[in-house]
Amino acid sequence: MKSVLIVGGSSGIGRALVNILLDTTRVFSISRTHSGVSHPNFTEFCCDVLHDDLPELEKLDVVVYCPGSINLKPIARLKQEDFSNDFSINVLGAVKVIQEYLPVLKQSSNPNILMFSSVAVKMGMPFHASIAASKGAVEGLVKSLAAELSPLIRVNAIAPTLTDTNLAAKLLRNDRLKEMSADRHPLKRYLQPEEVAEMASFIISDKALAFSGQVFEMDCGIVNLKV
Repeated sequence: MKSVLIVGGSSGIGRALVNILLDTTRVFSISRTHSGVSHPNFTEFCCDVLHDDLPELEKLDVVVYCPGSINLKPIARLKQEDFSNDFSINVLGAVKVIQEYLPVLKQSSNPNILMFSSVAVKMGMPFHASIAASKGAVEGLVKSLAAELSPLIRVNAIAPTLTDTNLAAKLLRNDRLKEMSADRHPLKRYLQPEEVAEMASFIISDKALAFSGQVFEMDCGIVNLKV
């Protein structure tokens, strides 16, 4: 049975991925809040990856780093602290986790790492300067590590568009905003966490052994289509 660590497994895409994997995978979750999940294959650690010591794990095949931020402000209102906080959450937290568990991953037969970017890296969007900068760094980290750790460890990322999670609650807080958000996309919809988690479950599986250094866009058409 594979062992998968999901950082940010208590909510959103991370929680959806936990639900998909539970019956067939040994799942470890690190999150600041309890998920409420109870299952023989599930172990939960409540801690802040940026400030706390990480739990010791003896066996690990996959690391999935889900934490992110949506800090939308005009550049005139963004402070250096905003950029620093977003970079810490999206990049430095991932680096800390990867460095901690890299020796364990190297003992696996087909290990891999999955991170999350954003469509805002490829598509210029107003008020996204801080988040686009930090997620752009995530994509650079993915490609650099994929090269450095090949052929042993695969490293990939998913770049979703707007996804209906707690993180995006302010952007989808009423029916009008939901309709406007959907209408901005050529496919006239935004994402649900379960479908992003399904994509994640494929990328970390042995069915995706040919992929490394890739950033998979789940954009509902907003990046690549003009209709």
